[in-house]
Amino acid sequence: VEVYTALGWIFTSVIYFFLKNGWFKKSLFWLCAIFDKTPFRMALRVSASEVNLHSRKPQSARVRVAVRLRPYAKQDDEKQQGPCVRGIDAQSLEIINWRNQTETVCYQFDKFYGEKASQLDVYKGSVLPILGHILNGQNASVFAYGPTGAGKTHTMLGSPEQPGVIPRALRDIFQMTRELRSQAEHENWDFTITMSYLEIYQEKVLDLLEPKQQDLPIREDMNKNIFIPNLTQKVIASFAEFEKQFIPASQNRTVASTKLNSRSSRSHSVLLLKVVKKERVSPFRQLTGKLYLIDLAGSEDNRRTGNQGIRLKESGAINSSLFVLSKVVDALNQGLPRIPYRDSKLTRLLQDSLGGTAHSVVVTNISPEHKYYFDTLSALNFAAKSKQVVNKPFTQETIQSMGKVPMKRTHERQDSEDCEQAKKSRIEEGEETPPEPKVARSPLPNIENLDPGVVQRLLRLDSLMRNDANGMPQLDTPKRERLALLKVVEESQNEIMQLKERQKELEERVRVQNTSQTSSDETPNTSLEIKASRLPLPHRSCTANVRKQAVVLPMKTRSPLTAVMEGNFFTMQNKCKDTSATEENKEEWELKINDDLLKQHRSNILNLLNTGSLKELKTLQKIGDKKAQLILGWREVNGPFMQIEDLQKVDGISAKQMASFLKANILGSIGR
Repeated sequence: VEVYTALGWIFTSVIYFFLKNGWFKKSLFWLCAIFDKTPFRMALRVSASEVNLHSRKPQSARVRVAVRLRPYAKQDDEKQQGPCVRGIDAQSLEIINWRNQTETVCYQFDKFYGEKASQLDVYKGSVLPILGHILNGQNASVFAYGPTGAGKTHTMLGSPEQPGVIPRALRDIFQMTRELRSQAEHENWDFTITMSYLEIYQEKVLDLLEPKQQDLPIREDMNKNIFIPNLTQKVIASFAEFEKQFIPASQNRTVASTKLNSRSSRSHSVLLLKVVKKERVSPFRQLTGKLYLIDLAGSEDNRRTGNQGIRLKESGAINSSLFVLSKVVDALNQGLPRIPYRDSKLTRLLQDSLGGTAHSVVVTNISPEHKYYFDTLSALNFAAKSKQVVNKPFTQETIQSMGKVPMKRTHERQDSEDCEQAKKSRIEEGEETPPEPKVARSPLPNIENLDPGVVQRLLRLDSLMRNDANGMPQLDTPKRERLALLKVVEESQNEIMQLKERQKELEERVRVQNTSQTSSDETPNTSLEIKASRLPLPHRSCTANVRKQAVVLPMKTRSPLTAVMEGNFFTMQNKCKDTSATEENKEEWELKINDDLLKQHRSNILNLLNTGSLKELKTLQKIGDKKAQLILGWREVNGPFMQIEDLQKVDGISAKQMASFLKANILGSIGR
């Protein structure tokens, strides 16, 4: 009994272990294969739909990392300590351990390019293998990372003698498209290549092809694809057209000089190439591939670069975005639920390249000198972490619907069109009478007085609402929409009628004005004129009632007035000279004051302005401490005031303030 109990426990433990680790189905499959039991094999068979579903899943692609070592520069090594980095083979390198100078730390990457590696070696070894995915409808990205002065821009752009990644990639893409067009299997395909060029400067996305586009937003569509609305896209058909667009745009990029680099990039630049591959025959497929070529700005130590002012602000923005980029890589490696893509414009734009749907290549540039040791070490650590990031690229393929494809005419349709054309020609020659047009009842109200543009839109909508030749309704407009449409039409008619009435009224006014002008020529002493606001329209007839508006014009001469004293004010009653010219320049309150009294007060104020001290000037109304100081300063520079109106020449005193000052002081002195 004890033996059987022990065997039972052993058997139960084995079954539990098999079930827990999922080995039961595997064991059952092998037993069925051994004994050739058909029922068991049918139970383990997988449906074809499930097989296709699993095969469509995007395959994982790890981010490929290459490290390029800049040549050693003796002039940058002040202590002549030699290089701190040394290559071991084509994939690994070693760097001195800063904790123990006698030890080294080894790093291994996909590719390592030493000091003697050329631009062509870097391009063929790391960039060229991923270009083929773009023509198959997949995305790819190449970006250069590293500290300032390590050679990132040289790797991406290069020089006329040693072109970098960008010009070489463009030449090969055009070459690939030409080769595909020459193949028989791609004779029904069209290729379109567009380019966009932008920079991220102080967390602002700037369009380099159109510098007027400032601070563009970054959006995400319903398919989780990152795009930038309103970004300029230029269609290019050859490498010469690319250079024509790219070279002027490169001059718009922000660069400056620092202690470590005479031409330091102050922004991250992104060149976006989009390759669209369209099929001209059914099923009208379209493949869209994108290539991101990114030149990152280098991380900077402001103690060595000596940045100040705007350079310091630029350096802070660069280091902040690179720090967020490192956080994104750490979050992807740790499998965190939230990836901080949105913390920076750079990481938001690189969302497809890191943990997204693109084939990515990171070219890390480093410097061998001891003074850049910690910058080199941090760059190598970032490259080692980036190597563990896994992307899931897939083919972006769309099929155009049949309704949107322009189809060729069928034979029946072509024959019917030929018959209609022949019938039309017979009618024009007079051999056949044209048929009477069918009158269709329209649900719209009277549209004779509507605007032609509105009438055309309403007629198009009306034709859709009516039945076709077979009596089938083409569009069933809901009742609520019809009522709203009729209401809009009625409002438009009312507005048009009001405008017409207004037009007639204005034309009538103009006509009355013309008649009044003719009558005024016969009677020149009249003082009434008719106002007109618009010239008459020659093609309109005027039948509206006459509406006149009288305006009293100022008198040319004044009747003799006499001065009657009323307290301190004088009323002008008899004066035999024409004072219209002088009174036009006087205010209303000045006309009520005697001229002698007015001149006396004006002379007193002018004397006080020319001889008064700061305290005495402040006794004047509308003059405070600040204006009194301004008056004293102007008087010391320009001399005494010739008249009170010269007060407006003082800075801070306008003509309106001078008039208010004069009125307040004269009326105040008369009241006292």
